[in-house]
Amino acid sequence: MRVGIICMSDKGSKGEREDLNTKIIIECVENFGYEVIVTKLIPDEEDLIESKLLEVVGRGDINLILTTGGTGFSPRDVTPEATLKVIERLTPGIPEAMRAFSMKITNRGMLSRGVAGIRKNTLIINLPGSPKAVKEILEYMLEPIHHGLEILLKKTGDCARK
Repeated sequence: MRVGIICMSDKGSKGEREDLNTKIIIECVENFGYEVIVTKLIPDEEDLIESKLLEVVGRGDINLILTTGGTGFSPRDVTPEATLKVIERLTPGIPEAMRAFSMKITNRGMLSRGVAGIRKNTLIINLPGSPKAVKEILEYMLEPIHHGLEILLKKTGDCARK
């Protein structure tokens, strides 16, 4: 599977903060056997986020886009709104599972507004902005996400467990 990563960070995009999340995502997905094709570090600007999502999907060779940052309550946190403009089909079980998993660790997990969905043959998932949460969530969800991607890409059609 081929992955695109888009990190939303005003300070990171200005070089004022190190982008730890992209490094963590790369490590997690590569350990799972995925190939990272593109990474972007951009400010929290809704139009720019929407544009970058469309750009990465439009390449046609990315199966999974993982975004990080911009999913909280700050007025600048607009990643879910930009993502909703791009996706064609919602996948509500993914963010529901992420929040349920996070709630086992911290009750602040309920504050994540991340969404997930499909555009064409690309799954887009909003991850939180916390490096710790990004790592925990990816370790939890990469296996079922892989199965979903196989179905999306018609590499399997069977959802039943054996």
